[in-house]
Amino acid sequence: MVLPKLIKASKDLPSEVPSLFQKYFWDSGEFKIKLKNSRYVINRLLDKGDLSAIKWVLKNFPKDLIIKTVKTRRDWQKKSANFWAVYFNLDGEDIKCLNKSYLNQRKEFWPY
Repeated sequence: MVLPKLIKASKDLPSEVPSLFQKYFWDSGEFKIKLKNSRYVINRLLDKGDLSAIKWVLKNFPKDLIIKTVKTRRDWQKKSANFWAVYFNLDGEDIKCLNKSYLNQRKEFWPY
């Protein structure tokens, strides 16, 4: 499956996450997720979201912010991080959650 290149060009960010995506923020208490921390929202929806969540992120956030999120957030599933690295043509070495030292540390705390 090929995702469309729906990358938002402007810097106008949405003010809230649509309630349709509430299910992806099960650990955030009250759902009214404001976009003060947009990288958290981008990470959660691209890592755990369905196709509609992914399309919403690609449409509503600038490409450079999405790429920065992929590179710097450490709580990606390995498979998701690899997918987004390929999608954005990124070097896996630049992605913190794919660094060998981080993966070894992660295995110490969660060896499954």
